[in-house]
Amino acid sequence: MQVEGSVCGLLLAGGQSRRMGGGDKCLQKLGGTSLLTRVIKCARPQVDHIILNANGDVGRFDCYGLKVVKDVVDGFAGPLAGILTGLEWVRENRPDCHWVASFACDAPFIPDNLVSRLSDAIAEKNGALVCASSNGRDQPVFGLWPVALAGDLRSAVVKEGIRKVDIWTGRYNLVRANWSIDPIDPFLNVNRPSDLTEAEKVLRANLTYPGSR
Repeated sequence: MQVEGSVCGLLLAGGQSRRMGGGDKCLQKLGGTSLLTRVIKCARPQVDHIILNANGDVGRFDCYGLKVVKDVVDGFAGPLAGILTGLEWVRENRPDCHWVASFACDAPFIPDNLVSRLSDAIAEKNGALVCASSNGRDQPVFGLWPVALAGDLRSAVVKEGIRKVDIWTGRYNLVRANWSIDPIDPFLNVNRPSDLTEAEKVLRANLTYPGSR
């Protein structure tokens, strides 16, 4: 499948961050800069438009100048609900965007060629969906999602109660774009305080992909 039309970036920050002790993981500081700022800096040049999926008081994100959209499904239903939110918002508000590229906001070292690599993979392998992969593992929250599947995803999330990304993507021809973990895994994510400490070590050692600082 060819990636035609514009691409909207969807920054996923709708979780409850229990393993971090609550609050917003994306507002945690790494090297004096919030994780969200780092993700925005990397994602913005790769997409035509960008929105933030977050719940609660959206005013805490005012300084970032982004459109903030809350989950369209109640109860903190996970990243699949965030993806559904992005697809439905784009369908209603940005008809020029036929695709949504999702980025997790707790991953500070995202490569600056994420969207182009995903686009190439879905075209070359004739996939319906595409996600990133590293170290033999799928990274399903880093993917390209056709807006045309918004209705199918709503049915899966709302009517069937599906919450795991890979259960839903398993219904389609999902292809992968693989990244090396040398010098680091670019999808290293910060779930716990210990992960933030590890990310600080990576930052100090300058072991980052281009565009991820």
